[in-house]
Amino acid sequence: MKSRIILLTVLLAGGFFFLTSRTRWSLSELKRVVSNEAPGDGPLFREASAVQGAGLTTDELNNIEIYKRANLATVNITSTVYKQDWFMQNYPVKEAGSGFIISADGKIITNNHVISGSQQVEVALANHETYKAQILARDPQNDLAILQIKPKASLSYLALGNSDALQVGQKVLAIGNPFRLEGTLTTGVVSALGRPLQSENRTLEGMIQTDAAINPGNSGGPLLDSQGSVIGVNTAIYGPGGNIGIGFAMPIARAKTMLTDYQAGRVYRKPRLGVEVLYIAGDYAEALELPRKGGLLVQRVIRGTAAAESGVRGARDSAVIGNYEIGIGGDFITAIDGKPVDRQDALSQVLAKKRAGDDMDLTVFRAGKESTVKVKLGEAPDERF
Repeated sequence: MKSRIILLTVLLAGGFFFLTSRTRWSLSELKRVVSNEAPGDGPLFREASAVQGAGLTTDELNNIEIYKRANLATVNITSTVYKQDWFMQNYPVKEAGSGFIISADGKIITNNHVISGSQQVEVALANHETYKAQILARDPQNDLAILQIKPKASLSYLALGNSDALQVGQKVLAIGNPFRLEGTLTTGVVSALGRPLQSENRTLEGMIQTDAAINPGNSGGPLLDSQGSVIGVNTAIYGPGGNIGIGFAMPIARAKTMLTDYQAGRVYRKPRLGVEVLYIAGDYAEALELPRKGGLLVQRVIRGTAAAESGVRGARDSAVIGNYEIGIGGDFITAIDGKPVDRQDALSQVLAKKRAGDDMDLTVFRAGKESTVKVKLGEAPDERF
């Protein structure tokens, strides 16, 4: 009898020690042990607390605020083009794109290629109201267009920002209707500035490159900065497929020029200097015995252009700098209209604010000294599409 009592005491003590030593067990687990509750009888998931669910970051709140305002001013554009089949019968083909409202009375900016060749243009607002649109102006060289609708009431609209002050790395947001998925927001950064974009029959210069997802249907929509101001018009993606993280937007400065000309009753004539240039600064510039502060080294001067007529000189030889072969011996442009050159797109920025026939002063470093070359800008060839 005494031995049985001792055995029972040992078992109870061991069980107590086993249970109390598992400090990681929760109260519910201990209850389940006592009540013989099966593990599958409890909840299948754990809900976040109210505090965790409401914890949005400052960047998330910024995205949400911008989207709520900008989505109301972003529109879906459908253009109808009538084509002929093999039996010479006309049939309608509808293309879709995006645009954004810039005035309460219904003026809209979009890409020219969104409405190019169309016989009818329709605009759908964020509240799904649909209006027929009138084409007020086109700028095929910069792939821009202005539309007008007649809304029933004043509309929400977007402010136009400053694309000249953009920096690589700053946050951007794109809104549009990719694949007819209306009101889609994507975010990213400015990946590069001053990119030339070559297409089948045109070259768009000074483009903003971004990794914010841009897909078919985004064309014409706004590219916004972190203040919600439009700094670009989403225009194209790299390659024929969908987004691969390389999209392009036309700087809003070009649209401002088009709007100014439209308001003044002028037809915009895109200027042309007629040079191909390469930005060089620092050690590379010193290696070529050029000013270290940097500038645009002229690679080629196109015959018959304003640059050629003004005596701007192109490369006369070549050299390998780093891993690249470049043209040397041409003029080194250190300032344009008195403003120092400090980036690759410096020339396209200035041209974006000028028109054919305007004057431009180029400060060039030639034969060891600087001088000024005065140029009267020509007109770019009409690249309609």
